[in-house]
Amino acid sequence: MKVCGVDLNSNDANLCLLSLEDELFQLPNFRSRRLTLPSAHSASDLRYFQQTFAKLMADYKVDTVVIRQRPMKGKFAGGAVGFKLEAAIELIADLDVVIMSPTDIKESIKRNPIAVPFAETGLKAYQETAFNTAYAYLMQTKYAD
Repeated sequence: MKVCGVDLNSNDANLCLLSLEDELFQLPNFRSRRLTLPSAHSASDLRYFQQTFAKLMADYKVDTVVIRQRPMKGKFAGGAVGFKLEAAIELIADLDVVIMSPTDIKESIKRNPIAVPFAETGLKAYQETAFNTAYAYLMQTKYAD
């Protein structure tokens, strides 16, 4: 199963591709670590972001996209642009998109700790949240109650 973890942050979608095959996790080569929306006020830029994301997922045959949920209000609330990006991703036809809460992510990782320190994965620091999201989803799916 191939999963793409997504962490939305301002105009950026930080991505991490993670797969679980034969009880082994793999971080396949991935041509894009981050997709950026150049202008939040342009419908054509938003369409371009959506098409680019859809093409990336199709090229790598991603089974599920897992987006880390952000609060709608409060101190750590997500911005309006992030919610636009989330909607653009969710509306891609034939793409299985799951929103996973930070609480579910923490619980899943607590039950199934990550065996390798993040620094040894070869990923960039800004991809850590996307990696944790993808890992937590795979663990939750594998050990579903």
